[in-house]
Amino acid sequence: MKQLRTPLSEEDIRDLKAGDMVEISGYILCGRDAVLPKVLKMIEEGKESELGISLEGQVVFHTAVSPAGVGPTSSNKLEIEASIEPLSKAGIRMHLGKGELHAETIRALDRYHAVYAVIPPVTALLGDKMTEKKLLAFPELGMEALYLIKVDRYPAIIGAAHGRSIYERSL
Repeated sequence: MKQLRTPLSEEDIRDLKAGDMVEISGYILCGRDAVLPKVLKMIEEGKESELGISLEGQVVFHTAVSPAGVGPTSSNKLEIEASIEPLSKAGIRMHLGKGELHAETIRALDRYHAVYAVIPPVTALLGDKMTEKKLLAFPELGMEALYLIKVDRYPAIIGAAHGRSIYERSL
């Protein structure tokens, strides 16, 4: 099991392979289909500094933050998967979620030195590993707003790295 601490460096990403099991500690962003298009608009307008954090080396978890905890949503939803390339270009190094990504998204991850990791859908387990949470932007979206959470040893499996995917039949 590889231990990762946010923010992630390009070296951290370079050493990962599809199928690696990792544990992530540190701060990660949480956002899904309602908020990620808003974050992309901020990036396009050059306003991402208004989020109060740098996106460089960050991890984004495709989830909402509810009173029940956090659990992954499908990363291949149109609004979410469409955000992966521009967020990676903006500095996001890891995207956490569930489901198979399209080949062009996997190539974009590789192009921008980022990876995709699959989180097991176990909300209770993940809730116990979250030690802090802060609402960063878009409070009108409720639990689907953009949050920053601090985690300790969050389990994940690298689903796509360096142009390869665990969903490929040939792996």
